Amino acid sequence: MLLSVVSWLLAILLLVVTLAVACLVLATFWIAAKATRLVPPVGKFIEIDGNRIHYVDEGEGRPIVFVHGLGAQLHHFRHTIFGRFGPGYRLIALDRPGSGYSVRAAGATGRLPEQAQLVRRFIETLGLERPLVVGHSLGGAITLTLAVEHPDAISGIALLAPLTHLEAGMREKTGLLNIPSRPLRWIMAHTVAIPMSLRYARPTMEFIFAPQTLPADYMTAGGGWLGLRPAHFQATSADVVAIERDLGRIEQRYGEIAMPAGILFGTADRVLDFHVHGAPMQGKIGALDFEAVDGIGHMPQFAEPKRIVDFIERIASRAFPSRPPHDKFNEPTG
Repeated sequence: MLLSVVSWLLAILLLVVTLAVACLVLATFWIAAKATRLVPPVGKFIEIDGNRIHYVDEGEGRPIVFVHGLGAQLHHFRHTIFGRFGPGYRLIALDRPGSGYSVRAAGATGRLPEQAQLVRRFIETLGLERPLVVGHSLGGAITLTLAVEHPDAISGIALLAPLTHLEAGMREKTGLLNIPSRPLRWIMAHTVAIPMSLRYARPTMEFIFAPQTLPADYMTAGGGWLGLRPAHFQATSADVVAIERDLGRIEQRYGEIAMPAGILFGTADRVLDFHVHGAPMQGKIGALDFEAVDGIGHMPQFAEPKRIVDFIERIASRAFPSRPPHDKFNEPTG
């Protein structure tokens, strides 16, 4: 009799767990479908070494490539600053592999040298002649890696609130995103991660944007919904795990950077501490143009887009000192 009761209880428990998992899977599918509907692809696609890259390409002239940060996508630049540049620039922003609508190649790790190599291959595939590269947050670390490992591919770097140093306690700060196991990462992405991310989307975004307010249109025009899809979560988690494998080594080589370089960093950044990732960079890169902005947080391109465009154009004037604003190497590609 006792065994019969226990068997029934176990069967009921199994049924409840199965139903709960099914509900999470269905919720994930529904949220992802809504994200795709609200923020559809806006650019072109190109295949590079097994990666399917989604990118936008606007204007003609001196090429500037934009590399977004952790969990973000190309709308962080396209929506905020693309329309504010004057003539004479070709502006190209890509979704990093796995982010936005870009698909990461099978077996890719997300390590900094791997992503820097992908940006180089992207530049080569589009036929860009040594562009200026703009990197935000984790995109800043990737851009710095590009500068030390592939200096011949670019003319200069302009970094916005960049991740620059391996920080103590980084694993604890990244929380549930730090999932070293690929199978577990996949399971989380297709069950609990996306519903939980939606549940906490507003407080998370408010923290990232603080002390500035979260823009009312961020989830749509700013592309925020795109982070609520399984593939995007998996790529973001992989990026988090990969950071500590290379950043400590890369930061030892900043002194090798001889190209025009600039950093703009908000002193009120709550995501990346100005005193850890910003101020220590002064003196590590020769002739670094360093701009500290009081009261600005981690999303300066949203908070002060005009200042950001002025900053980028200032670095561009050093990166392209004698190049004409439009030449045969920078014709828009199909």
